Amino acid sequence: MGLIRFLLGRKFPFKLVYSDEYWLIDLGNHAFPVRKYRMIYERLLAHGARPENFLRPEPATDEDLLLVHTPKYLKKIKSGGLSRAEIQIMELPYSEDMLKFGLLHVGGTILAGRAALIDGLCVHIGGGFHHAFADHGEGFCVLNDLAVAIERLRRDGAIRRAMVVDCDLHQGNGTAAIFAGRDDTFTFSIHQMDIYPADKMMSTLDIGLWSGDGDDRYLSELRKHLQHLYRKFKPDIVFYVAGADPLAGDKLGGLELTKEGLLARDALVLGGARRLDIPVAVVLAGGYSPDIEDIVAVHLNTIRAAVRAQRRAPDHNLRSGSAHS
Repeated sequence: MGLIRFLLGRKFPFKLVYSDEYWLIDLGNHAFPVRKYRMIYERLLAHGARPENFLRPEPATDEDLLLVHTPKYLKKIKSGGLSRAEIQIMELPYSEDMLKFGLLHVGGTILAGRAALIDGLCVHIGGGFHHAFADHGEGFCVLNDLAVAIERLRRDGAIRRAMVVDCDLHQGNGTAAIFAGRDDTFTFSIHQMDIYPADKMMSTLDIGLWSGDGDDRYLSELRKHLQHLYRKFKPDIVFYVAGADPLAGDKLGGLELTKEGLLARDALVLGGARRLDIPVAVVLAGGYSPDIEDIVAVHLNTIRAAVRAQRRAPDHNLRSGSAHS
């Protein structure tokens, strides 16, 4: 009922990015629940969002991808030239549909970043493929939408400094590697240590937690670091990776956060940034609970927290214009 209270009878305070093609890819019997994208979209419509609140992404171009990914890797994925070992590391069945899926999600995160810079906040009902490196894919991730979006916005002159706040269960190893040694992009990752990836890259700041740490430890670490980092680094935009997989019972992890704890996480990340008038682009990333309804509930709570944060932002009534639809 909380989400309904926030949406019905009121203007939606930011744009959302979504494509029906996100859930039409056939991954076979795979752990990644692409059906969640359509379920979230339908729930939002049922709770008062309107079709005009949604932006439809276009696939990322080669020019976009080459800002981050190597020409050799791009040629391989475009031509179907990945080796068996490369496909195994990626943990996705290779197909033209898979490539289209990846390109659309990159385009969606670029679009979400642009919309966030205009309206202060945007939620991409997709994205967050943070295990993709410049020269290879890993862990269900073919292309790194976060890195490409940041570099596209930077190339367009829209931003100089970006921050990635990665709250997925797994460390954002691909994103960390891509931006290693850079002073224009701050990568923050809070994740479970005793799971994939075995070899973790070094983010600007990593917070490693362990199985069973739960809400109190998780939220304490976020409170200890996040607001200070926002004030010190002063990013032009934050990309928030709002994974649902820290939830208790997730098939791939054991941090044992509750839905209430994850909602508090969202409030800290989103509210803290928006109080400082920092634009935020949200991507949803992972979630592998046995019941897909639990995954959808966590993601809807993230959108609920985003609505709250946006309506309380100091500049909410000052911005004008909207992203192209």
